[in-house]
Amino acid sequence: MSSPATSPAAPPVPDWVRTAICWQVYPLGFCGAPRQREDLEGEGYGGAEGENVVHRLPRLLGWLDHLVSLGANVLVLNPVFDAVSHGYDTLDHRRIDPRLGDEEDLEDLLAACRERGIRVVLDGVFNHVSAQHPVARRAIAAGPGTEEGALIRWSGEHPYGFEGNADLVELDLAHPVVQDRVVEVMGLWLDRGVDGWRLDALYAAGPEAWAPILTRVRAAHPEAWLLGEVIHGDYPAIADASGAHSITQYELWKAIWSSLRDGNLFELAHALGRHEQFLREAGGAHPLTFLGNHDTTRIASQLPDGRDLAPAIALLALLPGVPCVYAGDELGAVGVKEDRPGGDDAVRPAFPDDPASLLGGSDGADGADGGGDPSPHQPHLLKAGAAPRILEAHRRLLGLRRREPWLATAHVAIVEASLENTAVEIILTPADGADGTDTPAPLRLALNLGDEPRPAPGEILEAVDGAAMIDGVPSAGPGLVPAHGAAVLR
Repeated sequence: MSSPATSPAAPPVPDWVRTAICWQVYPLGFCGAPRQREDLEGEGYGGAEGENVVHRLPRLLGWLDHLVSLGANVLVLNPVFDAVSHGYDTLDHRRIDPRLGDEEDLEDLLAACRERGIRVVLDGVFNHVSAQHPVARRAIAAGPGTEEGALIRWSGEHPYGFEGNADLVELDLAHPVVQDRVVEVMGLWLDRGVDGWRLDALYAAGPEAWAPILTRVRAAHPEAWLLGEVIHGDYPAIADASGAHSITQYELWKAIWSSLRDGNLFELAHALGRHEQFLREAGGAHPLTFLGNHDTTRIASQLPDGRDLAPAIALLALLPGVPCVYAGDELGAVGVKEDRPGGDDAVRPAFPDDPASLLGGSDGADGADGGGDPSPHQPHLLKAGAAPRILEAHRRLLGLRRREPWLATAHVAIVEASLENTAVEIILTPADGADGTDTPAPLRLALNLGDEPRPAPGEILEAVDGAAMIDGVPSAGPGLVPAHGAAVLR
């Protein structure tokens, strides 16, 4: 097993990432943009500069104080660039999607974030572009074996479509001209105040293609965070070989919701053993941990018993890595991803101008109580009246995370004697070199998926009671790990 300190490809993570807590937004959905562009006829697209622009991006300004109150300090934005539909079919990486606004809108958002100490990470969709992108059009017209055709990937005589999608043409990221353009675009927005990039589908082209790109970007912007989307394969090895600082920890994501849903904490224990191993490997030291994102079914819809959101939130807040909350999850938003055209819509809904209406207990946003369809800017919630309590649980546990910053790199281990299908104790121990001269005392996270409270194995610092959070009816008194809940102890 290699060490991040000795691996030549494992760059030191920017210091600010070590205390990062992220809030992720899919802007096209969140801001209520149309699903499809209607101004893309003919050889050009989008009209002249300034035409067809609707200033929707400022809706995010009303949520920045909410982000801070949650305990987060990083805003991760999914695609904001000129695109055909869902944002991953890019037309121009230098222009803001006119459905969201213009460059001034993004500059205003960046300024408002800086005022609040919020870092901003953009979604870099460089693996593929829309078939209508000028580079793709010229390459397709020229054909394989030509100078222009060499900028994209081919399957025989046909452009290579990302994951079988003919409208998403894969660029050849190993081509020097393509690499120059990607480096240029990444640097352009970093120079304008962006703090990092989420690199979409980093796994597709492979780390060898990305390594020279990221080496150049890191050299010019050493404080930029480079987060690679990795869905399968050897996560740390891919990150290490590519030079990305972090990877998306999908394996842990799956284990959390699956083990809580099925009442099988043995699955979680196995995944935590692998997570601990990943953390110590080159490339695996600062993975992005999450309960859901713009590509997955919402965590509140993954769990048949909504009370089990309590232990899920505790795992996200306490486990080592860089925790990321997908906007709306902190309020109990629901939504199921389906494998069909438009199947992402339910997990990418529009939101109101600020959180007040969602925290007011409106029945119209309640997906569980039969309160009716939400407004166009109102996502479905598991239980509207529970939204403030679910938010409070996030605030308390993420607040604990901020008070114990060493958790980002902690060692994680299972207390084997405690492991049952519905109960487990997890020990979190400071890693060597944790912040501060005095080594903090370990923390113990006790999970209880059962229907009865259990005695706490120590002094409780924080507890989250699933019944109290969802229904407003506590299940346990002092000194107990609540039913369908979690307790943090020292």
